[in-house]
Amino acid sequence: MKVLVTGVNGQLGHDVVNELEKRGHNTFGTDVDNMDITDSTAVEKTIKEYMPDAVIHCAAYTAVDNAEDNIDVCRRINKDGTANIARVCKEIDAKMIYISTDYVFDGKGTRPWEPEDKADPLNVYGLTKYEGEQAVQEYLEKFFIVRIAWVFGVNGKNFIKTMLRLGRERGAVSVVNDQVGSPTYTYDLAVLLADMAESEKYGIYHATNEGDFCSWYEFACYIFQAAGMDVKVTPVSGSEFPAKAKRPENSRMSKEKLSENGFGRLPQWKDAVKRYVDIIK
Repeated sequence: MKVLVTGVNGQLGHDVVNELEKRGHNTFGTDVDNMDITDSTAVEKTIKEYMPDAVIHCAAYTAVDNAEDNIDVCRRINKDGTANIARVCKEIDAKMIYISTDYVFDGKGTRPWEPEDKADPLNVYGLTKYEGEQAVQEYLEKFFIVRIAWVFGVNGKNFIKTMLRLGRERGAVSVVNDQVGSPTYTYDLAVLLADMAESEKYGIYHATNEGDFCSWYEFACYIFQAAGMDVKVTPVSGSEFPAKAKRPENSRMSKEKLSENGFGRLPQWKDAVKRYVDIIK
């Protein structure tokens, strides 16, 4: 199978390409230097030259706070760029996997979000990612929309790397305790995305690592435990860390649909953190 992966220089795209190549698929990774997704002509030319059977679209504008001041740029990438890819996938009859986010929801309540729940984004980033979802559904029938949260991977910046750096520098950190969800390890997610690319069980899915839901504070505590670091972690309210973009308090997501359609669920998040910390140490 021929698979084109966007955002290959990012945390997820890097791991997806590695997983696909491990399985023997003919894989082509792109990033802004060789396919600017906001340029519809470049997208059409690149994809039609390669003629993939599937496109896994990992590229995105993910600077959540900056998005509040850069709405047009964020929308061009997350909505229009996604639409450019979806249009060409329609023309060449390629399946598309679009990576979305828990930020499409308003973050209210305490029950886990189901894939079919109504979207109501809190911020510009979430809105434009949802607009990307709508573009995929407008053009395609052969699509997967995969919503993820709290992402960490080897190839890029993330919460774990930040915590380890601050822990070493300060010996103490304050972390939000009133936002709850699940982490997602890109290495584990890449396995699922490759499984999806090899299937035709299309639809909207949620995919984060398994285990009890946790707050960012609980996540941080376990990071230091896994790293064998003695760091004082103080729980604080999200209101003590004012940011331009609102964050959802409830990022719990139900992954039952994965099981219902025969997909393996991601490993426990504590196991994922331990494996990750062992690699980056």
